[in-house]
Amino acid sequence: MARDWVIVVAAGSGRRFGGAKQYAPLGGRRVLDWSLDAARAGGRGVVLVVAPTEVGRPEPAADVVVAGGATRSGSVRAGLAAVPADAPRIVVHDAARPFAPPELFDAVLAAVAGGADGAVPGLPVADTIKQVDAAGRVVHTPARASLVAVQTPQAFRAAALRDAHARAAEGTDDAQLVEAAGGTVVVVPGRADNRKLTEADDLAWAESRLAGRASARTATGAAR
Repeated sequence: MARDWVIVVAAGSGRRFGGAKQYAPLGGRRVLDWSLDAARAGGRGVVLVVAPTEVGRPEPAADVVVAGGATRSGSVRAGLAAVPADAPRIVVHDAARPFAPPELFDAVLAAVAGGADGAVPGLPVADTIKQVDAAGRVVHTPARASLVAVQTPQAFRAAALRDAHARAAEGTDDAQLVEAAGGTVVVVPGRADNRKLTEADDLAWAESRLAGRASARTATGAAR
């Protein structure tokens, strides 16, 4: 059987972070390494999309390494071109989310196998959201109960994702493009610890989380 594939997007410059966050050290490894491990679980194929200057860097955890584009959507399209044509489902994941567990990949893939064109992890929104116009005036306050903050990994029927990107559209995530093309996207429960590393402080949080996890394992071992 043809296998599912994951496109790991790691081509960003990390402007807000202050550098290429995907290569930042985290727990003795790179942020990227944690993301690749989760993507590979279950025998999935992996296309890693990197900045053009990084294409020659050895990446044994990826099946294919390609150069990204000028935008996020352009980078995903570069990754799509490297995914085998017989892949039934394709997942897109941001390298800057190192704590997405393999089970979350399984959940979005299962939702697509169940009939959806796409599936994304989402968390309830804690804050009230205001829609404003160019002058900063509030024009709408959507009901908070109807809102979710979405994450990656995001899974799609391969044909739906390829069709959406064939339109050469741009979006902040791939689900937006599939929705615009008329596809049905569903939400599965996200994870609070599946946090995207965006600012430098986020790396400190990630290091603290790893330290806490190690301490918990040590305590469990001592209790035994």
